Amino acid sequence: MPAENIQLDTGFILRDLLTDSDFPQRATKPRNSNRESMALRRLSRLFAEDPESVLQELVNTAVEFCGAESAGISLEEPEDGTFRWIAVAGSFAQYLGGRTPRHYSPCGTCLDAGQPQLYRVTKPYYDYLGVAAEPIIDGMLIPWSNEFMRGTLWAVSHASAEAFSPEDYELLNSLADFTSIILRHQHQAKLLRENERTKGIAEMAHKLAHHINNPLQSLTNTIFLARHSENNAEGYLVQAEADLQRLSQQVAKLLNLSGHLEANDIAQDQPSLTDSKITPG
Repeated sequence: MPAENIQLDTGFILRDLLTDSDFPQRATKPRNSNRESMALRRLSRLFAEDPESVLQELVNTAVEFCGAESAGISLEEPEDGTFRWIAVAGSFAQYLGGRTPRHYSPCGTCLDAGQPQLYRVTKPYYDYLGVAAEPIIDGMLIPWSNEFMRGTLWAVSHASAEAFSPEDYELLNSLADFTSIILRHQHQAKLLRENERTKGIAEMAHKLAHHINNPLQSLTNTIFLARHSENNAEGYLVQAEADLQRLSQQVAKLLNLSGHLEANDIAQDQPSLTDSKITPG
């Protein structure tokens, strides 16, 4: 029997997929022989047309072409010490946006090992998470990473102990590589948007500073003249009031811009996935 990485009573069991002696002997499943090229063409086309939806289509593809009952992408979020499920298809779709603990999960063990894993999950782990879910009888975890982030792509079966074959692994491994590329692109696009926004803010601030400086300078000059005038102090005070009004209007514009920027920051900080429930995986 192959050696298993068993943590007593944890409810999850992992084996290194690449060194497992039984996995290469699994029977080939009746799948489309062109499925990998079909999947990558489908995803590449969607990536060009609608990059925001391509991750969900990727896990849909994993379910369809690997015969999985569920598949998903887990994103490591080190600041929270968790994995977040950013795309899910199939039986676990209700847990989209959920989190599992980084230090105590199959995904964490997979990243620590740096190797694809076969895994099973049973009731004790679900009890720890506080959820009720079907056991994972056979599952594959594939690590992925880029210079910005890392995580896992997984596919599971609730019914068969040998649901996946080496050919399924090859497809899932290609999809994991594609996951890394997609998330890198999305992150770089976000950085570009933020840089453009910062540049726009700087330009606007420069213009507002110029507009504020003009009435401020005029107000300073008027006050100086009023102090040193014996005959027209009242006239200078009227002019000072007008300059002060102009200055107030420019400050109001600056405060209004600041309010809009703050509102945008709050909107952008809101999670795109609203379900924060801890999930199995």
